[in-house]
Amino acid sequence: MAAPRVLVVDDLAFIKLIIRDILEKRGFQVVGEASNGIEAIELYTKIKPDVVLMDITMPRMDGIQALSKIMEVDKAAKVIMCSALGQQRLIIQAIQLGAKDFIVKPFKAERIIGAIKKTLNIL
Repeated sequence: MAAPRVLVVDDLAFIKLIIRDILEKRGFQVVGEASNGIEAIELYTKIKPDVVLMDITMPRMDGIQALSKIMEVDKAAKVIMCSALGQQRLIIQAIQLGAKDFIVKPFKAERIIGAIKKTLNIL
């Protein structure tokens, strides 16, 4: 099986670096990085990743708005939201819009990998 293709969306460069490192060390392929929701939608439609890891809080367009647009473009999109503690209302909204899972910051590598594997049905 080919390595799962992941799009990483976060406005903080160091977070993207951490996630890329976690994923690549475990055989996942990071096929794109975006810094806001607008870039996320553009990249999603262009590269059609297997899964998206997307922060909720970002400038220009937040993760909730971007999730909504991505789900309009592709109802089968697999998006995992990332949030800080205390964003329960936004997490519930994201799940209602079609997010497959959510990860709370600070990240644990096992939680990221577990969420992706569960979302993609990888044993």
